[in-house]
Amino acid sequence: MGKHIYLGSPTMHGEEFQYVKEAFDKNWIAPVGFNLDELEKQVNEYMTEGSDHPWYTCAVVSGTSALHLCAMLAGVKQGDTVLVSDATYCATAFPLAYEKANLVFVDSERESWNMDPAALELAFQKHPETKFVMVAHLYGTPANMDAIREVCDRHSAIIIEDAAEGMGSLYKGRKCGTLGDYNAISFNGNKIITTSMGGMVIAKDKATRDEALNLATQAREPVVWFEHAKLGNNYRMSNVLAGIGRGQMPHLYEHRALKRKLYDTYKEAFENLPVTMNPIPDWCESNYWLSAILIDKDCKVKPMDVLQAMLKIADAEGRPTWKPMSLQPVFKDCECVHVEDYPVGYDLYDRGLCLPSDIKNTDEDMELIIKAVKSCF
Repeated sequence: MGKHIYLGSPTMHGEEFQYVKEAFDKNWIAPVGFNLDELEKQVNEYMTEGSDHPWYTCAVVSGTSALHLCAMLAGVKQGDTVLVSDATYCATAFPLAYEKANLVFVDSERESWNMDPAALELAFQKHPETKFVMVAHLYGTPANMDAIREVCDRHSAIIIEDAAEGMGSLYKGRKCGTLGDYNAISFNGNKIITTSMGGMVIAKDKATRDEALNLATQAREPVVWFEHAKLGNNYRMSNVLAGIGRGQMPHLYEHRALKRKLYDTYKEAFENLPVTMNPIPDWCESNYWLSAILIDKDCKVKPMDVLQAMLKIADAEGRPTWKPMSLQPVFKDCECVHVEDYPVGYDLYDRGLCLPSDIKNTDEDMELIIKAVKSCF
């Protein structure tokens, strides 16, 4: 058996170590310093490029903490109803639960696998008191944000954008991370750009960014003594980890191109199989973070069959598509609003599988994975 093939792992280039070493050499280990400043500047410049106004950034310890800050900034309070993408990772929903909000999950559309605008409208009809919507971009593919925005505007609702998986993706030319009223991205170890662990709040104005920074640094008042008028969090990213991200950012487009090559390779190889790839709508440029397949409904092969074949033949990792939040035991009492009789997100979970999407995969790795998948059919 050869090397283990990962679903996705960090890809380092060398610059990262130099910036981390510089932090050690200068003893800037605390969550403050030049690497942190530079990473925020890099992401700020990336988000602002091509935009009609500047964006402001606050680097924190995780995408989850960035989303929690966004919920706090938006004003989510105990008992507030929030409409949330159902087919997503738990980090989309958990920050809202931290604030003791009432979560109502919204099903996916088949066109993008993301939040269905029709189901969102139905959710507003059922819960007209709603003032907040949390929408996620699944596997790097942007949600249909214009349609979602139109629904939210009619109901005077604030959009919190979970762009954790969407760094480098564009919706109609606009960058993911700039599509909501409050926005967050992730730099987790498996993301297209990583700081080992980390995330960032992307704010429309400096005042919001400054409030995010205050909430991320335990909400200390600007006085000499330790004064706290509100609850804060210890969420600031360290200068050491920011050095990794500082070295990663110049490689964003390179990583995206390599992710797309994997997706295209899978798509071509599986043309004659009873499977389809995760959809990429015309409205977007995906970062192709993860490649996934959906097995045809009338096929007897199951995702676990393919997963076991990949492990046996290629020693390769795969994962079921995200288990919808409304199926999670922790949210067993929460509603899922859906248009189809059987929720689309449930169907995706029943028939979907994420394939190894590590940009370090060689041609030989891909041949082994493809062979393993084909062996099931």
